[in-house]
Amino acid sequence: MKKKKIAEICLGHGLGGLELSVVNCFNSFGGMTDCYIVVAPDTKLDDFIKSEKKTTIKRNKFFSFIPALQLAKFIDNNNIDIVHFHWGKDIITVVLAKLFSKKKPKIIHSRHMNMTRFKDDIYHRWLYGNIDLLHAVTKQIEEQMQRFIPSSIRPPIKTVYLGAKESQVDMQKVEDLRTKYELKDAFVVGIVGRICEDKGQYIVIEALAKLKEHNIKALIVGHTMSEAYLAELKERVKSLGMQERVIFSGFTKDVGEHISLCDVTVLASHKETFGLVVIESMIHKICTIATDRGGPLEIIQDGIDGLLFNRSTDDLAEKIEYLYKNTHIKESLAQAGYEKAKREFDYDTQMQKIYEMMR
Repeated sequence: MKKKKIAEICLGHGLGGLELSVVNCFNSFGGMTDCYIVVAPDTKLDDFIKSEKKTTIKRNKFFSFIPALQLAKFIDNNNIDIVHFHWGKDIITVVLAKLFSKKKPKIIHSRHMNMTRFKDDIYHRWLYGNIDLLHAVTKQIEEQMQRFIPSSIRPPIKTVYLGAKESQVDMQKVEDLRTKYELKDAFVVGIVGRICEDKGQYIVIEALAKLKEHNIKALIVGHTMSEAYLAELKERVKSLGMQERVIFSGFTKDVGEHISLCDVTVLASHKETFGLVVIESMIHKICTIATDRGGPLEIIQDGIDGLLFNRSTDDLAEKIEYLYKNTHIKESLAQAGYEKAKREFDYDTQMQKIYEMMR
């Protein structure tokens, strides 16, 4: 069977779980077939990817015809068979590009975000009528698609979880970071992800403020989406007298090394459709506490391979203190989480499933 040429598309400006999933697909599929990637210029994703197979197209939310024509030309020039996009806002650009192109590639949409509105108007019926396959990254998203997209125009849906890679961690770099951040022998609680209110960094800060009698520090890792929100966080840290206990690392490519600094990682998002950082923590044998809603419910079995909390600072503080005082339980949960990640969220296995799904 002739291998299909694939183009991974993401014209977003961030570099969170969704964008890293695009990178993972590009890197993995590139070892299986001819794969290209299209991103927006001068973005973190653009800077992150160093490849001759990368092309940049600037998104235009008011005049989608312009980037769509550019994408159509790229599709035809490179004889692309499959266009795989991940960010919902790229849907109009991708669909128009398909219609403008001579190649008329197969379109696959991996849905990473919750779907909350009915797609039964003329515009959405036209859009979804031009998509060939929907990929749900959780069962919850699959159910939302079935609920909100009319069956008469709904493309086939396949659910495949994302995976996390068990990569080699540079332990010397970990120790250098420990020194840099002056962590010493502190119990480290990490939260990894975009610096934005929905990710709940403030919940971690306020939970740790209730545990000042213990040697616990917070490590907040991720790039800033809102400078105003970051300023609010830092002011909150100051008002709580937590300046020596909260570290902001900023954006880093050394995510594995930063996770490995932690005794516990926290996912405090209001609505997390999957929670890639949860399985990344699991694969690094770090115990995870996550909100009891959305994607984490499909990953963590509470008290078996991680802990769930109700997104209140009191509950989070209680869970952190419990693990702080019970090292053997923390290590047991971390080991069970690692075994589950290897069993159910192995990177190579899941990427192969997604590749086979797309063909």
